[in-house]
Formats: sequence, C-alpha cells, structure tokens
Amino acid sequence: MRTLLNIIWFVVSGFWLWLAYVLAGVICCLLVVTIPWGIASFRLAGYAVWPFGREVVPRPGAGVGAALGNVVWVVVAGWWLALTHLTTGLALCLTVIGIPLGVANVKLVGMALLPLGQQVVPRRS
Repeated sequence: MRTLLNIIWFVVSGFWLWLAYVLAGVICCLLVVTIPWGIASFRLAGYAVWPFGREVVPRPGAGVGAALGNVVWVVVAGWWLALTHLTTGLALCLTVIGIPLGVANVKLVGMALLPLGQQVVPRRS
C-alpha cells in the first residue's frame, strides 16, 4: 500500500515538491553561508518526493544552533515551502482519492518550517 501511495504521490504532487526543495537547496548552496540549510533542503527533498513509509523525528542532540537556524530558514525559504504544502494539501483534499495525500501534505508543513534538528527515519510498522 505504501508503494502505491508513493507512486500516486509522486505523480500528483511529489515531483513538484521535490523540485521546490531542490531549488531552495541550490539557492542556499550558492550563498556559502547558508550551505547547512541547502543540505537540509536536499535531505527533505528526498522525503518530500517519497514520504510514505518514513517519518520525521527529532534529532538527538539538536540544540540552540538548530533552533536559531530554523528561524533563518523560516525567513529565507521555509514559509513558501510550507505554503506550497498547504496549497497542495488543500487541493488534494477536494477529491476523495486525494484526501490521504492531502493529509500527508499538511503533516509536512511542520517539517517545511523547521527542518533543522529533525531527521528522516524509516517508519516502524
């Protein structure tokens, strides 16, 4: 079931979300100071393209640096990535088949806003 949901997700919204995260990562890597945010964006691009079967959990040891980095991220790229997830999620919820995908998109808003201090791990079944 996860594979089927991931395939539908990729076709409907995953590719475009992946593209948004990759664009944010490239922009962040062009500015040398924001390379850590670019790396986080690339990590989240992999999750945004194929989310079912994985989850985001807090990274052990993430502290004040991650919190301050998240503030910069929200200002630079997080707000528009979160808005992309909200818009896509609401559009997907307009159809019965798209409701699970829309709910998954809304769950990704938190990750889009605060990516530092989090890690993507396989979901325990």
